[in-house]
Amino acid sequence: MQCCDRLRQYVRKHPFFFLLVSSLLIVGVLCSSIVIRLALTAKQVPQPQAIFVLGGDRGREEFAASFAQQHPTLDIWVSSGQSRQIAKNIFQTTNINRDRIHLDYRAIDTVTNFTTLVKDFGDRHIQHVYLITSDFHMRRAQAIAFFVFGSRGIITTPIPIPSNQPNETLWHVSRDIGRAILWIITGRTGASLHPQLGAAFPSNNLQIFYQVKKVTMKP
Repeated sequence: MQCCDRLRQYVRKHPFFFLLVSSLLIVGVLCSSIVIRLALTAKQVPQPQAIFVLGGDRGREEFAASFAQQHPTLDIWVSSGQSRQIAKNIFQTTNINRDRIHLDYRAIDTVTNFTTLVKDFGDRHIQHVYLITSDFHMRRAQAIAFFVFGSRGIITTPIPIPSNQPNETLWHVSRDIGRAILWIITGRTGASLHPQLGAAFPSNNLQIFYQVKKVTMKP
């Protein structure tokens, strides 16, 4: 009893320290669970079953179209890329069968690239995908994939597209890791928690959304 009373007193005096330790323990358990799930998936499904492309640059779809020619049995999933007609033209020029192409426009940023399609992949028993995005964006994409896809037992094989841009900052990576963990716990990505977050997101669509919202709220 005395130990419990001392613990309660300590928590009351140092609530933030207790919250930090608790959060670290939760993240540690979560990471361990994901690592185990991914290890099992890697043994069960060693080869990718689909091609997953993150939108944001026309070159990603063009690269994916060429990559898909080398993997004729795999479907291509593009998350919030070029407009539907432009995307269709890109894949048509490389003679990719339309039945292989899945264009999805629900995502508004990198985190939602993953959260909007994770269920679709699960429903189709897709457990291993090629992940295509620009090289400077790959570190953040893989970090999000580890938590969002990994929590559902989906593994990714990264295919970075070379560019001359520097890697994204650790702030961008850590911020989106936090959002991915939030999604695992609550089912929400935190994309609309505060208008100021929009300025930090790489998605032009989200920035426009918040700008419009701000204007409409003026008296």
